[in-house]
Amino acid sequence: MEIRTLSPEDVTETATSKSSPHARAIPIDQIDSTFKSQYIDLITAPLGSQILSFSDEWFASASNLVTPTPPIRKPGVFTHAGAWYDGWETRRHNQEPADWVVIKLGVASGKVAGVEIDTAFFNGNHAPEIAIEGTFSSNDEEVKDKAYTGWETILGIQECGPSQRHAWLLEKITEKAYTHVRLLMYPDGGIARFKLYGVAVPVFPQSSDAVFELSATVMGGIAVSCSDQHFGTKDNLLLPGRGVDMGDGWETKRTRGEHVDWTIVRLGAKGEIDHIVIDTAHFRGNFPQKVQVFAGGFETEASGVEPKHDDARWVEILEPTKSGPDVEKEYKDDLKDIKGKAYTHAKLVIIPDGGVKRFRVCGRKV
Repeated sequence: MEIRTLSPEDVTETATSKSSPHARAIPIDQIDSTFKSQYIDLITAPLGSQILSFSDEWFASASNLVTPTPPIRKPGVFTHAGAWYDGWETRRHNQEPADWVVIKLGVASGKVAGVEIDTAFFNGNHAPEIAIEGTFSSNDEEVKDKAYTGWETILGIQECGPSQRHAWLLEKITEKAYTHVRLLMYPDGGIARFKLYGVAVPVFPQSSDAVFELSATVMGGIAVSCSDQHFGTKDNLLLPGRGVDMGDGWETKRTRGEHVDWTIVRLGAKGEIDHIVIDTAHFRGNFPQKVQVFAGGFETEASGVEPKHDDARWVEILEPTKSGPDVEKEYKDDLKDIKGKAYTHAKLVIIPDGGVKRFRVCGRKV
């Protein structure tokens, strides 16, 4: 990891404003409802985001910023550098205007709608103020260079308080797409988590015959709603890879009697479905007994209204099918009503409840 110092000239003039007329603070109890189910976290570690460089990480690593799970505390635990913290913490008495970290997004590029900064457990050593800058570049080395001048302000300087979540919604989603962002912390201190909410701007295959994962987060797919996500969030269903444990899948609470749970996914592109993959990796005693899949063509971009789970226009493309523990299964010959039809959404139903690691809807863009 490369460490560089930040000169006063490196901080853009627009980022030094103490107010941001183009963003508004979101109350803590409204952060999730404001951003989740509409946007994704463009820099979460499971998407493959990368910490490219930083000014300092003496007390705690910058890589903690993009950890997908909530921050934790270990009172009384110390490292060689000092008290253990689950976040990014720099030395005291920074002589530059700000400490900083450069992050490469986990998607090809993304447009930004809002920012969340969590200072959980940083009290007396939290970041007093932050700002966010972005750039579009195909050259990571260029962006890491101290002489790079391509940064532009996404969010002007905002005040932070100790041990709490903070979030700001931009007046409108950015017109530009960014590949990298720089988090500025004035002048030093600690931040537990950094989330950059927005939409992925994917690079689709050039060939119209190419089959790819229409539902993937990196391709713009979003899990817009679900019946329940007591143990694991619906957003995990669309992540790359098979994860590391049950914590990075979708899992619902136990139920009694007749019941089904469901998640609705807006595909990253309207497409003709070729096959579906349902993965129950790590779910061994709590996998669903059966799985079922529906698809639908819903033009939601203009209205902004997503389909309800009981909309009459849903078409069953996979009838209830026995599931199994810790297995990745592809469904192709089992699918019906997919040939020559274009769909915008898919609905995964699990019977009666349980956990699923990944849900992949693969097909051709139309």
